[in-house]
Amino acid sequence: MPGPGARADEGGGEGAGLGREPARLCGYLQKLSGKGPLRGYRNRWFVFDARRCYLYYFKSPQDALPLGHLDIADACFSYQGPDEAAEPGAEPPAHFQVHSGGAVTVLKAPNRQLMTYWLQELQQKRWEYCNGLDGAKRASRASPTPGDSSKGLVARDSTELPHPHPDASAEKARNVLAVEAAPGELVGEQAASQPAPGPPNSINFSLKQWGAELKNSMSSLRPGRGHESRKSVFYTHEEWELLDPSPRDLEESAAQEERKKQPPEGSKGRRPLRDMIGSYKSRHGSGGGDPAPEGTSGQGSGARPASDVQLQVQSQQEELERLQKDLCSQKELVRLLQQTVRSSQYDKYFASSRLCDGAAQDTLGLLHQKDEQILGLAGQLEKCGLEKESLRQELRTLKGAVGELNEKLGMLMETIQAKDEVIMKLSRQLSECEDGAASPTWPPASPTAAPAGRDQQELDRLKDNLQGYKTQNKFLNKEILELSALRRNAERRERDLLAKYSSLEAKLCQIESKYLILLQEVKTPVCSEEPGPAREVIAQLLEDALQVEGAEQPEHAFVKPHLVSEYDIYGFRTVPEDDEEEQLVARVRALDLKSLHLTEAQEASTGVKWENYFAGTVNREMARSPELKGLIRAGIPHAHRSAVWKWCVDLHTRKFRDGAPPGYFPALLQKALEKQNPASKQIELDLLRTLPNNKHYSCPTSEGVQKLRSVLLAFSWRNPDIGYCQGLNRLAAVALLYLEQEDAFWCLVTIVEVFMPRDYYTKTLLGSQVDQRVFRDLMSEKLPRLHAHLEQHKVDYTLITFNWFLVVFVDSVVSDVLFKIWDSFLYEGPKVIFRFALALFKYKEEEILKLQDSMSVFKYLRYFTRTVLDARKLIGIAFGDLNPFPLRQIRNRRAYHLEKVRLELTELEAIREDFLRERDTSPDKGALVSDEEEDT
Repeated sequence: MPGPGARADEGGGEGAGLGREPARLCGYLQKLSGKGPLRGYRNRWFVFDARRCYLYYFKSPQDALPLGHLDIADACFSYQGPDEAAEPGAEPPAHFQVHSGGAVTVLKAPNRQLMTYWLQELQQKRWEYCNGLDGAKRASRASPTPGDSSKGLVARDSTELPHPHPDASAEKARNVLAVEAAPGELVGEQAASQPAPGPPNSINFSLKQWGAELKNSMSSLRPGRGHESRKSVFYTHEEWELLDPSPRDLEESAAQEERKKQPPEGSKGRRPLRDMIGSYKSRHGSGGGDPAPEGTSGQGSGARPASDVQLQVQSQQEELERLQKDLCSQKELVRLLQQTVRSSQYDKYFASSRLCDGAAQDTLGLLHQKDEQILGLAGQLEKCGLEKESLRQELRTLKGAVGELNEKLGMLMETIQAKDEVIMKLSRQLSECEDGAASPTWPPASPTAAPAGRDQQELDRLKDNLQGYKTQNKFLNKEILELSALRRNAERRERDLLAKYSSLEAKLCQIESKYLILLQEVKTPVCSEEPGPAREVIAQLLEDALQVEGAEQPEHAFVKPHLVSEYDIYGFRTVPEDDEEEQLVARVRALDLKSLHLTEAQEASTGVKWENYFAGTVNREMARSPELKGLIRAGIPHAHRSAVWKWCVDLHTRKFRDGAPPGYFPALLQKALEKQNPASKQIELDLLRTLPNNKHYSCPTSEGVQKLRSVLLAFSWRNPDIGYCQGLNRLAAVALLYLEQEDAFWCLVTIVEVFMPRDYYTKTLLGSQVDQRVFRDLMSEKLPRLHAHLEQHKVDYTLITFNWFLVVFVDSVVSDVLFKIWDSFLYEGPKVIFRFALALFKYKEEEILKLQDSMSVFKYLRYFTRTVLDARKLIGIAFGDLNPFPLRQIRNRRAYHLEKVRLELTELEAIREDFLRERDTSPDKGALVSDEEEDT
């Protein structure tokens, strides 16, 4: 559950820890809603979402769907000043208004201090969000704030348009005008476990809210919504296991089941006495009347019996704890005695088998002595049992006594409360009598004394009103200052966007004119090779197409039209460095990708769906569901990919992390650096060969290279049987683009230890070979025409697909397609690899069928995946056209091919041993010479 605002971290933090993310503002407020006689304040749970700067409100903290939201980015705030007709000591009103979207929402806080805290926090959130917006974000309102951006290596890149820094003078004035306010008890994580303040909610006849409440009530009844009962067939280790489980694994699983069946400690019905007293105080405490003032006489006499009773109860509690310790020691003694009896019986049995005729008498004497010891221990055991029973009886007696003392304590507290009320009543009567006695009975002085008291009361009231107006004026000045600064920033953004629009429009006109000349040149036949103005225009068009964005003119970066950049958002190079023809082809491919993104009408709807999903998870944690599965299959937005990947990795490695000690990853890394590691040499050789076309891994000093080394070393120390296998470096490198170092390590653990079968990355690559045979079977079933065509030309396509499975398509497809595949892969598991491998072949099936010789087919298969650009079409084929795709079929075929591959490896090993044996026993073993030696 989120905590309070980011500026008041002391008010609570997110329970997820992570160290992790800034706390969010949440708590109880009352909202004015309804119409006519039903209009009134209703308790609502409010949660601020920093992604869209929305303030969502729910009926309760447990609801999954909000009843509505307030747009804080476009809101302004105000509140009511002091009430002139209020009593001098009355509580000032705590109503405030949120003006947003042409409507006014009235909210009510339990007290004035909490209202001020909410206003300050909402102002700060609005200031941070609006100052972090650029033109594109402002238009879409679907992107997160800069504080909610991606993690990993891609977070270091700033591809957004630069935005102006906040005005320093405005920031200083805001700090001066800030009102001191601390969070109360009804704000933050701890408030979710408390009952809602104020009167109970009145009946609400809003059909929209009824629908949301009905969905919230039904969401808890859906199967698979609970955290403990959720299980996916795509990521469980047992379902993807190639080998039979070992007896050790079976024993561990049985022990875990036994631990689950055992009740937790402290659930035996024993309730601590202090908790009972605390609960009794909460039921019969000072809620029935006002507490007595400190100076009231007679209070000490009523409190003294209560303190004596508390001391007595505390002594009884200490005695009870001492008896419990004695009981535990007696139980330990009984256990030791039982072990002694068992060992003596074992010695007796063992000695009886070794009796011989010469030492029979000594052995019998020893056995008699053992029997006497056993009898003595049995007597002690019986005595301890009797003592244990007596202690239990004494414990029951003490519990009864504690119950009686608790009842006496309640009675005494009620008596004290009644005495306090009597004391208060008598004190008021005494003060009234003293006032009456002090006033004279004759009329001459009465006109001066009575007005003096009224003047004093009026003066106090005016002072309170003056202080309230000062605070209100200070807040309103701050609000006006913020709105003015935000308006100036919006006007500045608008001017920048207009300048950019004018520049782009001029650039478009230039390009259109050049292309008209190009079309005219294409229309007329080419008669000569002489240079002309049209050819100069064509050469200029080619030069513009090959132009790469750089930082040569940073002052004009904002108004410069965005052409195809040298690197994409993931850091992969889009344009080769040397070959001009390859540069043009790569530029065309990048432009095709950009045009696909611009023409996809559903791209915006996907972002809206993700935002709606995150709005539903503001009040709860993410959980596996068909809705989330469909969203991930469609692709995770770049801004949310880090958070969703991290959640997927945490979900799959929870059992490993729970059993790992604190600081597990740094400890592994420290061991790998200090001690000799056989895999470190090969890791160093492969670091710069991992992703050479990605700027984060291009040179030895790159940040990605340093992190990749740490992840691979720690993993090799965790899995010494694997150590390091070529392919692991690419998996870790892709994970590091969106995850921090430790999370990338656990992502590698997820892929190798949870997703993939055993022996997938070992020296034999047994699991990888098995998957290729399973894939061949699926090809013959799902794509029979293509499979027959490849078999006819004797093309072994598994030579191409082997690397797809080993590194999950890294360096095989374009980056946009790669990361959409990884989205589904990290959520569902390795079955996704089979789906996308088949989808790639089906995507280009007609083109492959047109090729009629084996050389051209094999050459086409080596590069055709780089020409697949439409990720949406590929996803539709993978998850739509290839259904049904049962997991059981893959498991059965894996088991079948596993046995065949094992037999083949055994035969090859036998042939190899026979060859070595014959070679060693050959008489002319040393006479073998090479061709070069024979020629010389």
